[in-house]
Amino acid sequence: MTEATMAEIKIPQRDILSLNLAPLKTLVQSILLDEALADHEQKFQLKIDFPQEANDPRELSEIPEIRLWFVRLDAIFPWFPFLLDWKAGELGRYTAMLVPHQFHRTEGIQYNPEALEIFVMSKVFCLSETLPKFGIQPQSRVKAIAQLLGYELDDDFLNDLS
Repeated sequence: MTEATMAEIKIPQRDILSLNLAPLKTLVQSILLDEALADHEQKFQLKIDFPQEANDPRELSEIPEIRLWFVRLDAIFPWFPFLLDWKAGELGRYTAMLVPHQFHRTEGIQYNPEALEIFVMSKVFCLSETLPKFGIQPQSRVKAIAQLLGYELDDDFLNDLS
């Protein structure tokens, strides 16, 4: 995969309904086997194929079956957001699947503040522990994730996690 290459991972409805993570497990295992986590940073987009009735006004993040699939993904691979294409909004979509929120016409998505804080800190702790195992310095990545989700992290706090 070249530096500029992005890859779409298609998630069909049948996988969502059966909570099947097999395609992602295969991908993750190949990345881990090659110890190439850094080569795949921010390279993937998840394309959810979940047909809805024409009169169903829900966003994908409001569909319980899809959210449950993401809960399973996050439980098995809590560092998976590191692989997502943040510039394409994948981190925000991933977060919306796991953090309670509401949509406002004028203000956009509004996450539950306490739930978002727990989610962000969970990712901070997970990535601070996982990334060094692959020779990746986590501070700048962890700070970037937190900033994208509206949080500023103190360098001393991050250094204490090392």
